Amino acid sequence: MIRVLIADDETLMRAGIRLILENDPDITVVAEAADGKQAVELTRTHTVDVALLDIRMPGGDGLKAAEQIARTANVVMLTTFGEDSYVAQALKLGATGFLLKDTPPQELINAVRKAANGEPILAPQITKRLIERHLTAPDDGAVARRKIDALTDTERSVLKLVGEGLSNTEIGEQLYLATGTVKAHISRILPKLGCANRVQAAIVAHDAGLTRS
Repeated sequence: MIRVLIADDETLMRAGIRLILENDPDITVVAEAADGKQAVELTRTHTVDVALLDIRMPGGDGLKAAEQIARTANVVMLTTFGEDSYVAQALKLGATGFLLKDTPPQELINAVRKAANGEPILAPQITKRLIERHLTAPDDGAVARRKIDALTDTERSVLKLVGEGLSNTEIGEQLYLATGTVKAHISRILPKLGCANRVQAAIVAHDAGLTRS
């Protein structure tokens, strides 16, 4: 069962998201919050696998809450805005992904399922554009190269494909590995890189030059 927290200052929005998600027998909404501060508090009293956070809320917005909640749950940001800057901030703070509030119901359910597995909720081309435009700094390359020195050859190969936006199944197909083996590699790669999730690992892969042709 995937346990979800919904944080949005609009009661109807929370009710709508709950209705959509609980149509799936494998998803349950364990808590609702009207602001970021309450969302953080609820993750301390509830076991949460995925937190859906609105970016703009009174009493501590979703971006402020994301950094704290991402330590214990996979965070997906919800917004009516499509600007890259919001996506960039959310991902830097440890969010697993980013969705617009008008996302179709089935896509929302699929996104929650992916987030529960730690998979990024951004199309590969969007991830690539964000990395290139917003998430790098001039000295990031040297830092990233030092980080990947701790990886084995296989882990580097897995990281390269994570950086290209491939799913665990797709990585397994390319490297002739079982999906479970890919997941095991990623679980070892993230702490070695000091990353909270796959998207942050993809940033390291880009900065280190692994994804450049």
